[in-house]
Amino acid sequence: MARNTSASNHEVVEDCIFCLIANDRDKETEVLKKNEELVCFTDIDPAAPHHYLVIPIEHIHSCSSLHVEHAGLVRRMVEMGKAVLREQGVTDMKDIRLGFHMPPYISVNHLHLHVLAPSSQIFKAKIYKFIPGNIDFITEEHLQKQLKKSWNIQPFKTQWKGNKLISKRQ
Repeated sequence: MARNTSASNHEVVEDCIFCLIANDRDKETEVLKKNEELVCFTDIDPAAPHHYLVIPIEHIHSCSSLHVEHAGLVRRMVEMGKAVLREQGVTDMKDIRLGFHMPPYISVNHLHLHVLAPSSQIFKAKIYKFIPGNIDFITEEHLQKQLKKSWNIQPFKTQWKGNKLISKRQ
């Protein structure tokens, strides 16, 4: 895995598409909002009429890599996601879903917050990916509670037992 440092002194993992997007090295992705810490853009495989991803510019593998000091980062990710929803014309902020996929259920190994609206219109074929309390999707509220408890989020160990997929925290 090749790693470089960007002009903003953030580590760039060369084979991480989100690192490339965050550091203006992907020309195909339209960035909706960016500051010195975060970037927001549209998900390439949307599950709702509004489906955005908020990522830190710094390469953080997943929410399993977070600890109590990251609580502010998660809060700022949520704030940016909500701001983009408002900028995109979403007015019912009670009909939104914000959360993270847990390893091994992540498609890109770079922390990203899913911002979906309206949550009542998440596409039926994709709703299973965004069910709060499921083993693979953790809401931002649940993550914040765990970070405040100083609990290190442990990844799930997934294995087959017979014809059943069993997942439990390591």
